[in-house]
Amino acid sequence: MTKIKMCGLTRTCDIAAANELKIAYIGFVFAPKSKRYVSPEQAEELKKLLSPDIRAVGVFVNEKPEVIADLLEKGVIDLAQLHGEEDEETIARLRQLTIRPIIRAFKIQSAEDAAKAGACSADAVLLDSGAGTGVTFNWELIRTFSRPYFLAGGLSPDNVGEAVRKLHPYAVDVSSGIETDGKKDQSKMAAFAAAVRKEEKT
Repeated sequence: MTKIKMCGLTRTCDIAAANELKIAYIGFVFAPKSKRYVSPEQAEELKKLLSPDIRAVGVFVNEKPEVIADLLEKGVIDLAQLHGEEDEETIARLRQLTIRPIIRAFKIQSAEDAAKAGACSADAVLLDSGAGTGVTFNWELIRTFSRPYFLAGGLSPDNVGEAVRKLHPYAVDVSSGIETDGKKDQSKMAAFAAAVRKEEKT
């Protein structure tokens, strides 16, 4: 069954909606330039409200491994998602500091990009169209992708069913597609989860 990750949660009502929908993952964005940025202190308070069955992912862009590992070891987040220019050396350094899982995000624009993602040493990979662009990429590029992955980039309640049906990803990741005026919309969150689960039943 395809798992659901809703990223960029910033408010207590976002957490409450995620708990109610019983999704698998939520994401806290720790990139200061992002409009969905939360501080480690905010994330820690929100994590306390999160169902223990839901895993919190911290999204980082070129952050120091020591900072990432500290949040993982403190339990503020359960997984780290690297969304910048991090290389294999960064992943290796993180492995020295923590045993928590690492997700590496890749911008997929070519078959070569998909091949790089396939060879990455991270525990999981996230395939995206870019850094929060809100548009899909050419899914044909990953039609034969051989490892489990998080699918991101332009997903919404309107197209996620098609994505699950065609690609059967390990998980689907959404942010702007469940927002209204830059804030998470509980009705769109519910519609997104319903669309994924409807495909799983067919």
